[in-house]
Amino acid sequence: MSPFKHSISLLLLTLSTLGSTIQAQELDLVLLGGRVMDPETGLDATRNVGIADGTVAVITEDDIRGRDTIDATGLVVAPGFIDLHAHGQDPVSNRLQAADGVTTALEMEVGVYPVGEWLDSRAGKALIHYGATAGHWPARAAMMDAVALKHLPTLPPAEQAELNKGEHAYRVATEEEIGQLSDMLGGGLSEGALGLGFGLTYTPGASRLEFFRLFQLAASRGVPVYVHLRSENSGGTLGAFQEVIANAASTGASAHIVHMNSSAGEQARNTLALIRGARDHGVDVTTEAYPYTAGSTLIQSALFDSWQDLSDEDYQRLQWPPTGERLNTETFTKYRAQGGWVIIHGRNETTNEWIVAQPDVIVASDGIPFLYGPAHPRGAGTYARVLGHYARDRKALSLMVALRKMTLLPAQRVETVAPAMKKKGRVQVGADADLTLFNPETIIDRSTYLKGDTPSQGIAHVLVGGTFAVKNSQIVEGVMPGNAILGVR
Repeated sequence: MSPFKHSISLLLLTLSTLGSTIQAQELDLVLLGGRVMDPETGLDATRNVGIADGTVAVITEDDIRGRDTIDATGLVVAPGFIDLHAHGQDPVSNRLQAADGVTTALEMEVGVYPVGEWLDSRAGKALIHYGATAGHWPARAAMMDAVALKHLPTLPPAEQAELNKGEHAYRVATEEEIGQLSDMLGGGLSEGALGLGFGLTYTPGASRLEFFRLFQLAASRGVPVYVHLRSENSGGTLGAFQEVIANAASTGASAHIVHMNSSAGEQARNTLALIRGARDHGVDVTTEAYPYTAGSTLIQSALFDSWQDLSDEDYQRLQWPPTGERLNTETFTKYRAQGGWVIIHGRNETTNEWIVAQPDVIVASDGIPFLYGPAHPRGAGTYARVLGHYARDRKALSLMVALRKMTLLPAQRVETVAPAMKKKGRVQVGADADLTLFNPETIIDRSTYLKGDTPSQGIAHVLVGGTFAVKNSQIVEGVMPGNAILGVR
């Protein structure tokens, strides 16, 4: 070897050694030998991942070292799961969400109001990331009944039942009140809300004009609208979807329709065709679904107004989580006066599986809080159920498609208003170290309708901003790495 080539070799060796030394000093954590799956780039290969300062610093086939090391052999290293529809905004629910691989849980449907107060109440107390829309339902309650709900789903059942005595659900707003609502929700956007959230089923007094005016607000502020469709006077299933799509098309607002499965039922193929057709013609509209045939909601809500005087057989569709009993005429009346969450059975599994398999339908749990006891299993098992039951066992969709529906797609839905989401939903250098490591051969949901708060199986580690929320399949006690996901104010 010539002296020149020898000098170059020594220089390269020195730089390589120096680089390895620096890397070892800077990396906080190394994940060795995992199957790294990134839905955006399509990477699906065995790699070593280095994390520093809460960020993915390196993804490589080369040997790397850090202050802490996890042997990820046999595990998928995936982006942390992002739930757009999580009513469980409390410490009890967050533990079950993290055990299901969720690193970001957002309350986009019901939303919150006042926004700033709610965000402040969660600061430093969250195991996973959190955020919310400005909620039309709680803002209406504040305007018409002078009630400060903040986050309605986490109120005690007795307080939720008391809300039915006010005007906000049923009274039609005046033009002046619609303007006031617009100002209130606009203020919520300025406090960091991620868009506007609507539960039209629960506020049948909200006119089509009121809804349209608030779409105009969303369009003017460049934020999405998240909608639980209208049920009363909706024009049927297709009419309810068409109202949202027409408002989005005419105002230019982005729209997201929640739980298409429970809203569409056996019309799912037609409603998804509506959504896809609107997208093909330039309307920004998306949708989501959870992987269960039963739904859940508040038994005292306006949704059940039309359930009066049915037969015992009809009420048998309803299940009361605290006892597991199926309801009848007497117990329906009793629990409706008492207030609380009820499970609604009756949808078709063939249709349910078809919806879960659709590549453009985002996975979102619609998870009910576990703060006051038993609840629907979707708050604890949604993500493991999609990956284990539907992707692995049923082969209804591929693992990569399933991951894309629960990571990249929800991140992209939110990132136009919350730039922080551009660094989530990916496993890439520079992305946030929100990561879920799971065994693809054993991952499965274990929560049931009788015991909804059973943690999922097969999820080994969950990192939130580089901090372990779950390690060796156990919740890490005493850490609160979750941060607020804020819209551009």
